[in-house]
Amino acid sequence: MDEQEKIETTTEQADNWLKEEAEQINVHDDYDELPSLQFVENKIVTFEVDFSQPFNKWSGKQGNKEVTKAIIPCTEKEEKKNLWLNVKNPLYGELVKLGVAGQIKFRVMQSGNQAGTKYNIVEED
Repeated sequence: MDEQEKIETTTEQADNWLKEEAEQINVHDDYDELPSLQFVENKIVTFEVDFSQPFNKWSGKQGNKEVTKAIIPCTEKEEKKNLWLNVKNPLYGELVKLGVAGQIKFRVMQSGNQAGTKYNIVEED
């Protein structure tokens, strides 16, 4: 392979990954861009979920894994936000099941962080 072929191959590879990256960036266009709901370790976060329409989804790479996240519209302290939650996260299943049962208000506490993060729904007192 001569020098010109190496340059063309390298340029083609760069173009390919850049096109894929550009497609991933544009995936976010179908939801309201709102602040994200943030959880804090060992603190209860209270919010209401808007179940009136199906949740938008985002799929892409996170690290070296392919993930799908639900973009859940919610309200915390009268401010509209989005909760980005991996659909494989147990909290996602709990929110959906409780939503089917008519619950819209949730109190969630995060324990642990990074790979050890867990979310627990806290029952009302």
